[in-house]
Amino acid sequence: MIKNFIDGNWTTSYAKESVDVINPANCEVLAQTPLGTQEDVNSAVSAAKKAFLTWRSTPAIERIQYLFKLKSELEKHAAELSLLITREHGKTLLESKGSVRRAIQMVETATGIPSLMMGENFEDIARGIDSSSIKRPIGVFAGIAPFNFPAMVPFWFWPFAIACGNTYVLKASERVPLTSLKIFEILDNIGLPKGVMNLVHGGKDVVNALCTHKDVKGISFVGSTEVAEHVYTTACAHGKRVQALGGAKNVMVVLPDAMDETTQSKTINSSVDSIVGCAGERCLAGSLLLGVKESTYEKLKIGVVNKVKSINVGSGEDPKTHMGPLISEQARERICRLVSRAVEQGAKILVDGREGVEHLPGYFLKPTVLCDVEKHMEIAQVEVFGPVVLLSKTESLESAISWINEIPYANTTTLFTNSGASARKFVYEVDPSMIGINIGVPAPMSFFSFGGSKTSFYGDVKAHGKECINFFTETYTTIYRWYDESSIWAE
Repeated sequence: MIKNFIDGNWTTSYAKESVDVINPANCEVLAQTPLGTQEDVNSAVSAAKKAFLTWRSTPAIERIQYLFKLKSELEKHAAELSLLITREHGKTLLESKGSVRRAIQMVETATGIPSLMMGENFEDIARGIDSSSIKRPIGVFAGIAPFNFPAMVPFWFWPFAIACGNTYVLKASERVPLTSLKIFEILDNIGLPKGVMNLVHGGKDVVNALCTHKDVKGISFVGSTEVAEHVYTTACAHGKRVQALGGAKNVMVVLPDAMDETTQSKTINSSVDSIVGCAGERCLAGSLLLGVKESTYEKLKIGVVNKVKSINVGSGEDPKTHMGPLISEQARERICRLVSRAVEQGAKILVDGREGVEHLPGYFLKPTVLCDVEKHMEIAQVEVFGPVVLLSKTESLESAISWINEIPYANTTTLFTNSGASARKFVYEVDPSMIGINIGVPAPMSFFSFGGSKTSFYGDVKAHGKECINFFTETYTTIYRWYDESSIWAE
């Protein structure tokens, strides 16, 4: 049974139940995750609250020295972390390495907190009166992480939180806790003060305990829209700050000029990689490819089919593998039901990924391609979270934008084009707040903020980048007036 990390010590959970951590490529049981309790959360929050008393007064320039040490250690252990991610999640080693690199980039950006957290001053706001504002840490924050990026996603939040002077409690996904265990070993080894970072394991009960705990000041969450809304409403009702990143239905639009002889292969490769990369289990994955005009649509069908047929599916540890397994049998069954339902509703299968995986021991599904997808179909409205390419056509850029804006999700969207005017119109009019132009996965770098809109995001302040500093701090403004001493004594 894996352990919690609380107040600088590895501790046994109060849990009475556990779930298996399973390698989805071969169904090997790697460990057991305890389904933690309110008592686990109470212990972690108490340790974090106590540590905050001294951590908040530690100068920022000293706090970030631990992040410099962490970056160095993460670089040293990058290969080990990547292998852990692949074994507990299933994604390819190349994908795992990319996610570790993104985590390291978050740490690099958070080391800039002495500048990012800097306040403002202005003299003579009135005669003889000056004013200044400072950003001050708030207390204990908590993060609730998803299964799909066990290294990267938690780093969107906690390096910035602790660099600002807060303390933190992380709930790793019960499906993929091993990566977090290794990261906390590294944190322990670099000498981070006890209680600044704490790790608890569990499921729904731990989530609710964090959302309602009186000493937790804010919650960061990534997961499905259903749970994001629950976390947001529950935590807000208990007076907490919340940034809850939810689901997605990311549409990619292809204009005719993106399918000429010089750009067609790039458009196809980028769009398909977006959809099937990480087996489609990422919130920035493309889902629906809209071809503008019949000729574009026909070229897309041919190009996409050829591309997905070249994708090797297997264990992520095999360097020849392009796509690994899904996270669980339940995920595979859900996606297969969506595909079957789409066919019943009129979609046509160009490539059936449900076939040809019987010999593989894990939770595998090959890339599937469906064409003639219509707006009313269930698969066109819900998040698939799997390697299913949906193809449809539209007659204009305007109708494509209308389709995008009718979707309740608004995480990302992409336009493939060589036209600057079309790109500007697209960026100006679409609802999703993360936009790509000829980029299949428009993931903002660590120094830009991350987060969707509409039902893809619940909250006001986005993750990482400069904007997130406002989430992890409170602004205090002081107005000064000093009387002239000579005038005082003269009186």
